[in-house]
Amino acid sequence: MSNGITIRPVLTKADRKAFVSLPFRLYAGNPAWIPPLKDEAYGLITPGKNPFFEHADAQLFLAERNGQVVGRISASIDHMWTPMPPDKGGGADSGNWGYLDAEDKAIADLLIAAAEDWLRAHGVKRSIGPISMSIWEEPGLLIKGHDHPPTVMMGYDDARYEAWVESWGYEKVKDLHTWDLDITKDFPPIVARIVQSGQKNPRIVVRDVNKKKFAAEAAIILAILNDAWSGNWGFVPFTESEIAFAGKKMKPIIFNDLVKIAELDGEPVAFMMTWPDLNEMQADLNGELFPFGFIKLLWRLNGGLTGVPKVRTTRVPLMGVLKRLQASRMASQLAFMMIEETRQAALKNYGSTHSEIGWILEDNQGMNSIASTIESQINKTYRIYEKAL
Repeated sequence: MSNGITIRPVLTKADRKAFVSLPFRLYAGNPAWIPPLKDEAYGLITPGKNPFFEHADAQLFLAERNGQVVGRISASIDHMWTPMPPDKGGGADSGNWGYLDAEDKAIADLLIAAAEDWLRAHGVKRSIGPISMSIWEEPGLLIKGHDHPPTVMMGYDDARYEAWVESWGYEKVKDLHTWDLDITKDFPPIVARIVQSGQKNPRIVVRDVNKKKFAAEAAIILAILNDAWSGNWGFVPFTESEIAFAGKKMKPIIFNDLVKIAELDGEPVAFMMTWPDLNEMQADLNGELFPFGFIKLLWRLNGGLTGVPKVRTTRVPLMGVLKRLQASRMASQLAFMMIEETRQAALKNYGSTHSEIGWILEDNQGMNSIASTIESQINKTYRIYEKAL
């Protein structure tokens, strides 16, 4: 205990619920914060529900003052992250912290000390964060774009946290950008010519996925993803159980014409996944699915009376081209073709006006160049830090 603040490990179901509930109080009244679905947030931090824990060790901590929860943090070691070389974000002695939220800096100071102590006790000498808790969930601290509500599966952080983290001796290791694209505007003429050229090429086919063949289509996409992203900083491949877990979560927001697979000479070589922004649909539910939130969300996902959901914003969380093509003109042509066909579908079929692309690593020159060429703008930046313990 320090200054009346107690830091203790999360041990019970009630503790986990308190861990999930804290941001609802801290961010109440902030119009840019979108309440997550509590059941989903609870599942992500619960062993036996989230298959992340099959290859990771983790400890959650709560801060309490006068019996009230006033802060939280996680500490974790992903045993699929640690085999990566240090220049790709890993290392045998690396570990992570995340899920930081606190009423004030004094509380946050004690929380990070508890997380670092846990990491040291487990042999960690290089602390990397925030990672909450998988790189595929909510990586990075929001340092730019606090006036933009986060899209689905992106985090939100109090603007004060950047200074707090840097005061603890953490230094930037990598920035992740999201890009906002106004899809009501046609792309520049050079992009239009590239797309038209590709559409005339008999070797290239860009097709919609078939949700009725969900498992087979997901296997194609994940095979491309694991190849395309394998050299990226922080990349951790999905396990089979994580594929099933992710598929169950994603299936309700998969629409055939918003997910593309590009084939070259009959071989799937690229994909682009786009989702309606679920956060936009659930913003007024206050994290509760029951008793009526589930009905509202299902109604919106199913498009109400029209059968087609309407959503202002879509998100492109994943895109990939097989590694052997990445240095070729074909890679950018396939990307522009998938983006344009998805833009048209989102605009005409879902009433969308904007799409958020990313996150994209700051040094992913190919993807950042594509995002810039179609005249999208960086709207949010998330920073990942590191510190020697």
